[in-house]
Amino acid sequence: MTSTLILIPTYNESENVNNLYRKIKKTKLRIDILFVDDNSPDGTAQIIRQIIRNDKSVHLLLRKQKAGIGGAHLAGIDWAYKKKYKTLITMDCDLTHKPEEIRKLLKMSHTYDIVLGSRYLSKKSLSEWNLFRKILTLLAHILTKTFLSVPYDATGAFRIYKINNIPLAIFKIIESKDYSFFFESIYIFHLNKFRIKEVSISLPSRTYGHSKMTAKDASNSLVFLLKTFYLSRVYIDSYLYIPKLFTGKLNPGKTEKEWDEYWRNPRKKRKILYDTIAVFYRKYIIRRYLNYFINKTFKKNQKILHAGCGAGQVDTNVVKKVKITALDISSEALNRYKNLHGSSCEILYGDIFKIPSRKNIFNGIYNLGVMEHFSEIEIKKILDEFHRVLKKKGKILLFWPPQFGLSVIFLNSIHFILNNLFQKKVRLHPHEITKVKSKKQIKNILSKSGFKLLRFNFGLGDFFTYVVITAEKI
Repeated sequence: MTSTLILIPTYNESENVNNLYRKIKKTKLRIDILFVDDNSPDGTAQIIRQIIRNDKSVHLLLRKQKAGIGGAHLAGIDWAYKKKYKTLITMDCDLTHKPEEIRKLLKMSHTYDIVLGSRYLSKKSLSEWNLFRKILTLLAHILTKTFLSVPYDATGAFRIYKINNIPLAIFKIIESKDYSFFFESIYIFHLNKFRIKEVSISLPSRTYGHSKMTAKDASNSLVFLLKTFYLSRVYIDSYLYIPKLFTGKLNPGKTEKEWDEYWRNPRKKRKILYDTIAVFYRKYIIRRYLNYFINKTFKKNQKILHAGCGAGQVDTNVVKKVKITALDISSEALNRYKNLHGSSCEILYGDIFKIPSRKNIFNGIYNLGVMEHFSEIEIKKILDEFHRVLKKKGKILLFWPPQFGLSVIFLNSIHFILNNLFQKKVRLHPHEITKVKSKKQIKNILSKSGFKLLRFNFGLGDFFTYVVITAEKI
C-alpha cells in the first residue's frame, strides 16, 4: 500500500476502465487505485475485478445502486480515510482527465491542501470541446463565482486532496450527493481557509460513451447553487469546520443533548423564514442594542460572564470592550464561540444553575433570551448563582422578552395560524415559560436573590422585543 490513492467513480464505463488503468500505470507513479462503482449494468465492476486479480494495488468499492456522483466521491473519500492514505486524487473515468497530468498536480500538493485541475487558466484547455459543452461549463463557472464568490474552477473533478492535512469532519459538512458536490465542497474549503491552488489542464472530448450529466442534473445543480447561496447567509456557522475543544458531557440530560444537536448543524432542522428574520435581527438590531447597554453598564476591561452564550454572533464588539468568559451547557456552541472569537475570550463549559467558578470573581454577567425559558423557581436558582460569582456591586444585564413585546405577539399569532387553522403542529422556537409581566414582578424576582433593580428599559431600540434589565448585587 502506498500513501497516495486515486479515486475514480464509475457507472457504465466498461469501454474506458481498462484504457484508463493502463494510462495510469504508464505514468510509473506509486499510486493505488480505487474504483467506486454504482452497480453498473454494463459489467464495469466485472472488468475491474479482472484487473484486481493481477494487480493488488487496485480496489473496488461496489455500491448497491446509482446514488449520485457526489455520493460516490464521499464514499470513496471515507474509504481513503479509513485506509489511512495521505494524498487522494480524484478523476473521471471517461478519459477527459489525462493521467499524464497527475504528476504536475502532485508537485503542487506538497505546498497546498487542495490542488484543482483548472479548465480556465489556458485558452487551449477546452479547444477540443464542442460549443455547447464550452458554454455550459463556462456558465457553471460564472455562476459559482457570482453566487459563492469562489475564484476557482469549482465544478471540475480532477483534484488532489492532502487528506492528512484535512479533517474528515470537513467532508461531513457537504450535503450534496450529486454534481453539486463539486462546487459545494470547494465553497466549504474556501470558507474554511484551506490552501487551494489551480493548475492548468487540457481536456480532450470524451473518448468513449456519452456524458452522464442530464438536463435534470444541470437544473438541480442550479437550484442547489441558489439554495447554498441563501442558506450560507442564514446558517454560515454550519458551513464552517469547528475544532473540538470539548468532548465530555456534563450529564446525560435531555436539554444538553438537544442544544448540542442544534448547534452541530442548524441547517438540518431549519425553519428558513423564522431563522432568516432571527439572523437579520441579531446582526442588524440586537448587536447594536447590546453594544449600547454593555457600554452603559460595564467598564472597559472588566471581567464579564456571558451566561448562556450560544455561538456568540452578537458578541463581535463586546469582546473588544470587556474580558468575556463565555459559559454554555452545549460544548458544540462553545466550540463555535471559540472559533469565532479566538483569544479574545475564555471558555467555560458548564450549567448556569451551577457555574464552575469560585465566588466573587466576575464584575458583571449578561445574557440574551435565556431567562424566559425557565420557571420562577429555576430563575431564583440561576440568580442565586449569579450573586455567588459576582463581586460586590457587580451588575447583571438581562435581555428578557415581555408578554407584551411585539415579537411575542407576532410569534404567538404565527403559531395560532399554523397550529390551529392549518393543523401543522409547529414550534418555531423553544417554549417561553416566564415572560416579563411588569417592573414590579422583576423587582420582586431580583430582590429574592439579593439584587437591586437599576434600570428597566423597553423601547423602539430593538423594536419592542426585549425588556433590558440592569441590576446590582447588594
